[in-house]
Amino acid sequence: MTSRTFWAGTGALAVIAVAVALVLRPGEEPIAAAHPAATEVKGPVLASLGEQKVGSDELKTLLAQLPEPTREHLRGDRPALEAWIRARLAEKALYRQAEAKGWPQRPDVEAQTRAVSEQIVLRDYLASVTRVPDDYPSQAELEQAYQATKDELRLPVRYRLSQIFLRVENPKDDEAVVKQAQALAKQARDGNFATLAREHSQDTGTAAQGGDSGLQALDQLLPEVREVVTRLKVDGVSEPVRTAAGLHIIKLVEQQPARAATLEEVTPQLTQLLRAQRQEQLVRNYVNGMFDSATLSIDGAALNQVLEASR
Repeated sequence: MTSRTFWAGTGALAVIAVAVALVLRPGEEPIAAAHPAATEVKGPVLASLGEQKVGSDELKTLLAQLPEPTREHLRGDRPALEAWIRARLAEKALYRQAEAKGWPQRPDVEAQTRAVSEQIVLRDYLASVTRVPDDYPSQAELEQAYQATKDELRLPVRYRLSQIFLRVENPKDDEAVVKQAQALAKQARDGNFATLAREHSQDTGTAAQGGDSGLQALDQLLPEVREVVTRLKVDGVSEPVRTAAGLHIIKLVEQQPARAATLEEVTPQLTQLLRAQRQEQLVRNYVNGMFDSATLSIDGAALNQVLEASR
């Protein structure tokens, strides 16, 4: 959940999941925190829990590895970032406890660590020997892929929304914030929404743009907002909408109908898809070449013994 936009499914748990995933490459096990407590903290300390610390460089690494839309999204969601920091501190403290009890030296843990480490090395090595050329795909290849799939490449109905966001920091302030939101909603219908957003919205990510949060498909919106938007007419302003983040006063600025996507609009996604497909092909060819260049031998009897033993 976020005050920056109305994106659905973003919140403390989602950010923690992203934080774990972003330090991994596709397919890796979550071992990025294999030695979190032993990692030297670089840069100013952002937070601490006992002896455990999270430094500014660690947060910079987190943000740098995220896609730009997600990175921009999290910049405006302080509660979610603070949840990530708390999660990292908890991970480090837990690892220190496990380390003190000799957990990393347990045979089963060492075996899992070796197996995961081997997979990481193999993936990185394969990526280095099957590198997709920087100039792939060409414009002609993009055009060909677009023509082959353009009937499936459609943009859904999209809504350009503006908001005035008020955060409820303390439950005791709820009534006062609700009254303020109701008054702002009335003013927004009679006056300049953008000016009110700049002056009153507590969403730093959109306030400077007069509350504009850009074009978004319906399934990108929070359920509470989704229900309201579908009932609004263009230039309509909603009553305050309560979400877990706070209160949103929403204006429907524009509604674009569903339509076929242009090549320009899908070029980034097509490029990523074609490069991923080429990478898979290069990996397959490289591995098959290893079998072509050496003799494969499998001991059937020994294999049968293993299978029998595993019953």
